[in-house]
Amino acid sequence: MSNTYPLVGYSNLAINDSQSHPRQNAMAFPRWLLPLSLGLLMLTGIVEMAFISSMVYWLHRFAGGEYTVATPTMAGTTFTLHGKPKHFLLNQGHTSNGAAGTAFVGVGLGGILVLWLRARALRRGEYRGFTKAIYHAWLVLAVLSALLSIAALVYTYLLTYQHWGQTINIVDASLLNNQPYPNQVAYPNQAWTPENWFKAVLKLPLAEKSDRKNIWNHLYIMRAWRWNLIPLVVFGVIFAVVALLDAREKRRFMGSRRAVTKGRV
Repeated sequence: MSNTYPLVGYSNLAINDSQSHPRQNAMAFPRWLLPLSLGLLMLTGIVEMAFISSMVYWLHRFAGGEYTVATPTMAGTTFTLHGKPKHFLLNQGHTSNGAAGTAFVGVGLGGILVLWLRARALRRGEYRGFTKAIYHAWLVLAVLSALLSIAALVYTYLLTYQHWGQTINIVDASLLNNQPYPNQVAYPNQAWTPENWFKAVLKLPLAEKSDRKNIWNHLYIMRAWRWNLIPLVVFGVIFAVVALLDAREKRRFMGSRRAVTKGRV
């Protein structure tokens, strides 16, 4: 009897443990939630970076030129408007790009590596030290990334709607005597976001149809990255919550493993 007692005791322990917590077993954390939410976050992050990079490239490479506009006071004459205003608001783009980059690179690509290290450590029973520290640091980064995305969303939308509906005074613009680079004279009135500025430019009587078409194409991109901040925030918050729930589940798993190990001894 003494030889069989430890085996029977362990079997009863396992059975009693599974039966005494039926609700916990029924509500086990779905394993697919973590990779799915991470994949969606990475997708929205890389889309956001692509949109903003496209806008920035266009602003630096092409939008810094000039547009030919019909003069309102003299029929048949034109004047040139510098492609960017004097007071150009760009920080919201940098903030949003930083939020997207943090989500894709830090949380996404970094998360793939961290989760792989954690899974390997759990299989080997060596979840401690460096692996545990870097995993906890990544969890903090996931939460901070979600908060950064929220801040970028609020900042971008507040700034956009603060300058919503602004128009370019065509008479003032025609009197600027703008010259080709490096003697350009940028429109000095008010401050502008890229989206609001080019929306106002489209209301001017542009002489070149190609300019209007080009602006429209890039205005769509500017609006797209602003709207894409919403799913970036949603998926960022969802993933942060899922990652924390997954961490709690793994902590319970490790606690149960230690309890079983002590029971064996």
